[in-house]
Amino acid sequence: MASEDGVIKIMRNKQVILRDYVSGFPKESDMQVVNSGTIKLKLPEGCEGVLVKNFYLSCDPYMRGRMTKYEPGARYVDSFNPGSPISGYGVGKVLESGDPKFKEGDLVWGTTGWEEYSLITGTATQSLFKIHNTHDVPLSYYTGILGMPGMTAYAGFYEVCSPKKGETVFVSAASGAVGQLVGQFAKLSGCYVVGSAGTKQKVDLLKNKFGFDEAFNYKDEPDLDAALKRYFPEGIDIYFDNVGGKMLDAVLLNMKMNGRIAACGMISQYNLEQPEGVHNLMSLIMKQVHLKGFLVFNYYHLYGKFLETVLPAIKEGKITYVEDVAEGLESAPAALIGLFAGRNVGKQVVVVSRE
Repeated sequence: MASEDGVIKIMRNKQVILRDYVSGFPKESDMQVVNSGTIKLKLPEGCEGVLVKNFYLSCDPYMRGRMTKYEPGARYVDSFNPGSPISGYGVGKVLESGDPKFKEGDLVWGTTGWEEYSLITGTATQSLFKIHNTHDVPLSYYTGILGMPGMTAYAGFYEVCSPKKGETVFVSAASGAVGQLVGQFAKLSGCYVVGSAGTKQKVDLLKNKFGFDEAFNYKDEPDLDAALKRYFPEGIDIYFDNVGGKMLDAVLLNMKMNGRIAACGMISQYNLEQPEGVHNLMSLIMKQVHLKGFLVFNYYHLYGKFLETVLPAIKEGKITYVEDVAEGLESAPAALIGLFAGRNVGKQVVVVSRE
């Protein structure tokens, strides 16, 4: 994108940098917002990438793992590079494209840098989705309900758990970006659904906003096994696990015969140097429970089908969504760290620029 007189614009490019690899609980000071960077608003000669102006960034728990050093290829997504901008899911506008799938002015969501402008090249362009529907839904929804978290909820619940009408469903971290949708999908499927969260405000949200049948604050429950027996006296058919640890252990004791568990995340374990053990695995055998881990990337081929399900439900008011919005790139480190302290209420979004 050059100016009309042919001069290439060079813009300041504020960025969020990872200072160094992290062990234990991350801190805001592990990241730094820098204003010194610049970027040419023109693709390099012959580049087949995409130049994007970022509008919204998504804070997601999986990003914690990328702050720790792992050998390349050791995990499903590589570690961040200290001294460089961190990256994650975001929404932006194409300023210039060398990729035939995109053109100037297109709105896109996918993996981008935590910065004002990003040059997305190589295989990273394959993770970009063109946004076709901008009517009746906020553009920020493509960081959440209409983006990766929405697809995660959809794939994990429908594809992994195969729900049936009348079944009992338990969702942990239920007020988060994924959990709030899983619970609503469960209700649309005619299931009885209970969620757990970490504050009274979030519990109220689950019952009064998202339509869960019941919800409880796990921090108020000294005995998780007893709490689950209270809400599921006949047992749990489906458990959508976002937390792992002690909650997963308690759930294993309360699963029904032939129950299904979707292992989506283990947020209770991400900041522990020594992960907690799981002790009740014998229940998998005794009750013939199906426990399956999954990665959303393997289900992106269903994105069109997902939109056909979710967009009408949003417009008809059958699905609602709550965002926790942080203004400005400088607020991004605190917003990300807040995920691990449960500070966010709903989907955590960072606004870089208002379109």
